Amino acid sequence: MGETLRCEVAVIGAGTAGLAAERAARANGASTLLIDPAFSGTTCATVGCMPSKLLIAAARRAHAVRTAGPFGIEVGGIAIDGPAVLQRVRDERDRFARLTRQSFEDLPPGIAIKACARFTAPGRLALDDGREVEADRVVIATGSSPVLPPAFAALGESVRTSDTIFEMDDLPRRLAVVGSGAIGLELAQAFAHLGVETTLFDRAEHMGGLRCARVHERLHAIIAKDLDLRLGVEVTPHAEDDGARIEWSGGQGDVGEAHFDLVLAALGRSPQLGDLDLDAAGIAYDEKGIPLHDRRTMRCGDSAVFLAGDFAADLPLLHEASHDGAIAGRNAAAFPAPVAAERHVPFSMIFTEPTVATIGAAQGEGAVTGTTDFDDQGRARVEGRNAGLLTLHAAAPDGRLIGADMVAPAGEHLAHMLAWAIQQGRTASELLSMPFYHPTIEEGLKNALRTICQATPIDLPQDQDAGTPPGA
Repeated sequence: MGETLRCEVAVIGAGTAGLAAERAARANGASTLLIDPAFSGTTCATVGCMPSKLLIAAARRAHAVRTAGPFGIEVGGIAIDGPAVLQRVRDERDRFARLTRQSFEDLPPGIAIKACARFTAPGRLALDDGREVEADRVVIATGSSPVLPPAFAALGESVRTSDTIFEMDDLPRRLAVVGSGAIGLELAQAFAHLGVETTLFDRAEHMGGLRCARVHERLHAIIAKDLDLRLGVEVTPHAEDDGARIEWSGGQGDVGEAHFDLVLAALGRSPQLGDLDLDAAGIAYDEKGIPLHDRRTMRCGDSAVFLAGDFAADLPLLHEASHDGAIAGRNAAAFPAPVAAERHVPFSMIFTEPTVATIGAAQGEGAVTGTTDFDDQGRARVEGRNAGLLTLHAAAPDGRLIGADMVAPAGEHLAHMLAWAIQQGRTASELLSMPFYHPTIEEGLKNALRTICQATPIDLPQDQDAGTPPGA
């Protein structure tokens, strides 16, 4: 039998959540081990947030040049150097990943264990290098991996996932993107703006998790200008010598087939269960194999096992993964007296142009709604970005903000402002009493806020610049 390592808290997985969990457990006085087979960096840096935003940045530059005509700027002979675009994506991605890996060097000696781990009993792990770990508590933070059904896997070199799409040598001529969630929407529009003939498929009728039908209608119109959009269809992929053939059929008579050089399967990500052998951990899990847990403590039942990050399959977002890890690590160190944490307001963004965002709740008993249309908003029109719609939800009778859906220019900034206001329990009247600089896109919020104030006339503020011209 190999060496047995002992610690109070063992963390399996060295991504964003695992790093946060180990740091929190150690900061709270626990002895720790951080176990990972590769220590290659976080999902965000290597295959997620950063490479996708690098591609989107290139796409926005190309789109800005192509759409400069209304400003009196004519640019001819535009050429997209696909290999150069993708090389910059990889170079900058590798830099981000390298900086993440360098953070492992800051760990105290002996904490990082390069190995795969599986449970052999509660609190006992077997490593694939022959060693064992005895831990009083265990945090599982092994992350997620792209879903690739067999029919798509059979396409071989003609299919990519979000983990492999950035390894292409050049941009494809024709691309099929299957799945209109965050990854599918972002990358489909980005490739289209880079001159790739792109078709986006989804069996669902709604894209991006938007809850407001009016906002989704506006998003549909925006995306349909950039690419061929096929929603509410079932797709069947077929491998061909020089790419793939996609057949599709929908309930509205949308039936067809087309050849593509490449298929991006953006069908979501699933937790990496691997060979963890959760049965031996002595915890309960659902039909998908995800351990049942309390999101306020990240603890699995009354066990000494905690979850964090994408593995928990709650909200697969970096800021949530980091928060998960901090909660799980702290509570693992404090075991058996976990502290329930107040979670952030639910908050997600999709970096299309314009940005899609969903915040908080869509409705509640007696909820009221205010809307801002950015098609004629002053600053947005000045910049030629006048497309989008925002719906703001508030609770009666005081107009306390509870949620928002939007596709809006400067949406990532508007969404942050609203998320902070919602988490702080602010009312529409309180926000409307804040200063709004003119002319800014943020002024667009005032239309929605005024509507809510009129519907909940409690302590209605004196709008100090109510004379702002319509559409400003």
